[in-house]
Amino acid sequence: MPSKDELRILQALDLETKIMKTKQRIREWINYYGTDGVYVSFSGGKDSTVLLHIVRQMYPDIEAVFVDTGLEYPEIRSFVKSFDNVTILRPKMRFDEVIRQYGYPFIGKKQADTIHGARNSLRKGVYSLRLMEMGISIEEATEIGLKLPSEEMLNRYTAACKNSKYVMPKYKPLLFEIDFDISPYCCNIMKKSPMYVFQKQNHKVPITAQMAEESMLREAAWLKYGCNAFEAKHKISNPMGFWTEQDVLLYIKRYGLTIASVYGDIVYKTRFGLIYEDCLCDTDCKLCTTACDRTGCVYCSFGAQEEKGESRFERLKKTHPRQYEYCMGGGAYDTDGLWKPTKEGLGMAHCIDELNKIYGPNFIRY
Repeated sequence: MPSKDELRILQALDLETKIMKTKQRIREWINYYGTDGVYVSFSGGKDSTVLLHIVRQMYPDIEAVFVDTGLEYPEIRSFVKSFDNVTILRPKMRFDEVIRQYGYPFIGKKQADTIHGARNSLRKGVYSLRLMEMGISIEEATEIGLKLPSEEMLNRYTAACKNSKYVMPKYKPLLFEIDFDISPYCCNIMKKSPMYVFQKQNHKVPITAQMAEESMLREAAWLKYGCNAFEAKHKISNPMGFWTEQDVLLYIKRYGLTIASVYGDIVYKTRFGLIYEDCLCDTDCKLCTTACDRTGCVYCSFGAQEEKGESRFERLKKTHPRQYEYCMGGGAYDTDGLWKPTKEGLGMAHCIDELNKIYGPNFIRY
């Protein structure tokens, strides 16, 4: 298994060396599965645009696959349709249907999974590992009348929490003080599920632009399998796994790639302001986009509480007011007293307001 030290060494390499190593990983993957046995997972974002460019330099006829969830910026969907040999998939459920059934995507995927599981345990009246991770002690569980598992199972819970990165008593109030559900399932249902069906029906495995720096989960996956996960349950190649966002932006600028217009321009951000030409300044000089810096699902709230400066929703309000109104407007209580989307909108303003009451007025800005 690769180590964190190896990952840091790879992340520190220059761009040209990274391109060479990425091509080597792609070649290994395609040599094993064949050109007809792989596809490029293409979201229309800047990362997968770089990946598709590199792959098709080597194998021009490789198929790309895009999942049209209905949650993308319109500029992204138009950009994807400008490419040849792109298969477009669609999920079986709409985003509002996923929210109604499972809950809203807030905080982060792993955190949302823990919160969702813990709230379900409370509804069932049983104590669980998820509740312990959320900061509900055995004593507190007894006080509120939860059924406890065996002593052996409780010891397993305690041991698991000691070794977990995801013990999060900070989010304990979300078990009792909000009137909407939180869940991590939107990505699985709307993106991963259509891809898995496609893979099974067509006997193909994916090449994606996932990078270890993007999240703890992606770093953990890289540390377990490296770039080419030949041994994983779901086979996947992440040949850019050791790249950084700066590498992606530099590649686009250096090789003159066209990217979706929603990003704006790629410029150098310095202590003196934005520079559009090549920059010879000091190490404080970083590349950035002048408009959107991320173009995943427009309504996704995962990680929104970590944003500095203009938030994704503040930007959405300026650039895409119609989508903003649908995102924030609407919503109503169901017969069980839970806040859920309506045909008028997703009702996310209410959810954010509730979170901001608990964690402060600027926890998530919209």
